[in-house]
Amino acid sequence: MNRDKYPAKTVAVLGTGSDVGKSIVTAALCRIFREGGQSVAPFKAQNMSNNSFVTKDGGEMGRAQVVQAEAAGIEPHVDMNPVLLKPSSDTGAQVVLQGEVVGNSEAAHYFKNTDYLFGKARESLNRLRSKYDLVIMEGAGSCAEMNIRDRDFVNFRMAKVAEAPVILVADIDRGGVFAQIIGTLNIIPEEDRRMVKGIIINRFRGDAALFDDGIKYIEKKTGIPVLGLIPYFRHIEIDSEDGLPLDIIIDPSTPLDSEKINIAVLRLPHISNFTDFAPLSRDPGVTLHYLSRGRDIKGYDLLIIPGTKNARFDMAWMRDVGWERYIADYSESGGHICGICGGYQMLGNIIRDPQGIEGSQGETVCLKFLDIETTLEPDKILSRSKGTFMESGIEVEGYEIHHGLTKRGEWVKPLIRLDSRSGNNSTEDDGAINEDGRVWGTYLHGLFDNNEFRKVFLKGLSPKYSGSDSADSQIAFKDRQYGLLAEHFREYLNMERLNEIIGINQNRRS
Repeated sequence: MNRDKYPAKTVAVLGTGSDVGKSIVTAALCRIFREGGQSVAPFKAQNMSNNSFVTKDGGEMGRAQVVQAEAAGIEPHVDMNPVLLKPSSDTGAQVVLQGEVVGNSEAAHYFKNTDYLFGKARESLNRLRSKYDLVIMEGAGSCAEMNIRDRDFVNFRMAKVAEAPVILVADIDRGGVFAQIIGTLNIIPEEDRRMVKGIIINRFRGDAALFDDGIKYIEKKTGIPVLGLIPYFRHIEIDSEDGLPLDIIIDPSTPLDSEKINIAVLRLPHISNFTDFAPLSRDPGVTLHYLSRGRDIKGYDLLIIPGTKNARFDMAWMRDVGWERYIADYSESGGHICGICGGYQMLGNIIRDPQGIEGSQGETVCLKFLDIETTLEPDKILSRSKGTFMESGIEVEGYEIHHGLTKRGEWVKPLIRLDSRSGNNSTEDDGAINEDGRVWGTYLHGLFDNNEFRKVFLKGLSPKYSGSDSADSQIAFKDRQYGLLAEHFREYLNMERLNEIIGINQNRRS
């Protein structure tokens, strides 16, 4: 390895399985080493998620690496997540390479040969290593999927080319932590096993002293030090990677809170960008529920139809499980409805997909609450956008990720007057709102991140809204959470040993 050309040190955070906490561990380490004076960048060669983001230069990447970049105090860049797979069916996904869509692929075809993608991911890694002191690499799924080891370029193969020591993460909360760790180390090849220099056990509940014998057993059995037993936390809020947060309420049976604004979000099969609603879930004046099973929704102050990677499929699902009828009843009773991105499209008359962008070619009749028609086009619109919400005159900003081109009919008005898109002046309008103002839709993700807009909008839904008067921005809120995350992990990690493994001078400070 040419250290002059690629000077950054590296460490790889790999897992015993999916959802063991690799993304959170990586985010924590990004903040810890940033606070220690290092310039740090996250990297994940391949991510699979419909929860994506648009960078300042107009590229698309997974939100997990956005979170990690924020924790590291740097601007997100597509090199941090060079390959993004966005599932559109049980076996197929859209492939985004270094920020741009390159097509759709079935899993069987995708895994036939990944050498080209590995090469592009390696390019991205090398660019990061030329700019930063430390690159923290996150693996994907289990690092011991032996059936695809020769095609897996996210875990040991990428760690090997970067000469990165490997930290193995296991989740004790799901049980079987001894089998997770020892089993993983026993089945991987010896050359991979030699790369594992430390173990982190995540999400522990209870008295840590009671697991001292467990740590001794693992270290004796594996010969690898346990760098930390990290307690489960509830006091820190970090955006989830590709699954809904664990504390989200889905299909509740309890009565609605009459003292709060009650909001329902449809849990669509291909839901995307659910982080749009994190500011609502954090608002003390709001109760947010996700609903999957068709049910009467009278009593909710707002129904949100979120983004989706396959709007036509999810529209058919809504019809099959009865949501179409329940939503119609809700609207007739005076309910408020909004749609974001794919949800906006489904509020219209029809979605046409003449080229099979999201699946089979064809068209789907939609809910007909808004007089709009959408046609899916091959070129994806990726934009950071700013404008004015016309109903209130409040300035808003967010990002757009969509294939759809939507035309408004005569029975709706535009929702947002766009002032800029991708840094360029704009005279276009976004979204649509019906005549009585109760139904609207937009392509703008991140709309509720805008504090003033969110508070004025919620107050307009009901005078009972009594949310926080704090002017704290979402950026400031997130930054505090990253600080708390670093503090939590630093308390329970053997940082001296970890620094030694990576080769970092412990005396360096900002």
